[in-house]
Amino acid sequence: MKLILAILRITKMTETKLALSDAGLPSFTAMPVLGRGKGHGDLEKPESADPELRELISEMPRLKSKRMITLVVTDDKKDLAVETIIKANQSGKSGDGKIFVIEAEDSIRVRTGETGDSTLD
Repeated sequence: MKLILAILRITKMTETKLALSDAGLPSFTAMPVLGRGKGHGDLEKPESADPELRELISEMPRLKSKRMITLVVTDDKKDLAVETIIKANQSGKSGDGKIFVIEAEDSIRVRTGETGDSTLD
C-alpha cells in the first residue's frame, strides 16, 4: 500500500481530478498549501515597505500557492497513479510540482473496522 503525496499547480486541479477519476482512482484529499522549490519565482518589490526592508524582501523568494493531494493506493496501482498525475501536470516548466511515494502500513475503514487493501476500493 502506498501513500502518494503530490504538490501541484492550482490551475491543474480540475485536469488532475478528471484524469485520476478516468484512471479509476477517484478518491483523494486536496488541501491548499504554500511553498517553493529551489527556483526564485517572483521577486517583485512590495510598494509600501521601507527602502531597506524592501531590498531585503526583494532578495527572498516568495511562497507560491499550490495544492497538495494525497491518495492511498494498492502497490499495483502506484505506477498508474504517478503516471496519471504526471500526465495531467507536466508542462516542462519550473513549478510543475513534486510527487512523493511513501509506504503506508495499513488502512482501516472506520465504519466497519475492516483493514487492508480492500478498504481502498
